[in-house]
Amino acid sequence: QVHLVESGGGLVQAGDSLRLSCAASGAFSSYSMGWFRQTPGKEREFVAAITWSGDKTYYADFVKGRFTISRDDAKNTVYLQMNSLNQWDTATYYCAAVAYYDGTYYFEGTYDYWGQGTQVTVSS
Repeated sequence: QVHLVESGGGLVQAGDSLRLSCAASGAFSSYSMGWFRQTPGKEREFVAAITWSGDKTYYADFVKGRFTISRDDAKNTVYLQMNSLNQWDTATYYCAAVAYYDGTYYFEGTYDYWGQGTQVTVSS
């Protein structure tokens, strides 16, 4: 199995930035990675994804231009750089992994492994 641990969440003000990290065990370089978020009363929604090779990235429309996903295979870590945060970005953020997958990265069911989540709170 793959074990994922998120970190980097916290309380920030609107307009600030945060960088989330997801440290992975196992064959990280063989896994495509995604970020999802969830708030109370809403279903988990897709945020961003990066292919196992790192050659392609995908973003939800509501974060495109503000968030950037990247990976460092030498550190077994995927990042989510979040800029221009607003109150609507407040959520628990989860990273997820799927082996050698190219397709519909925005589907929650695509991923086989999930982290425990890290809380991001943006005050106005």
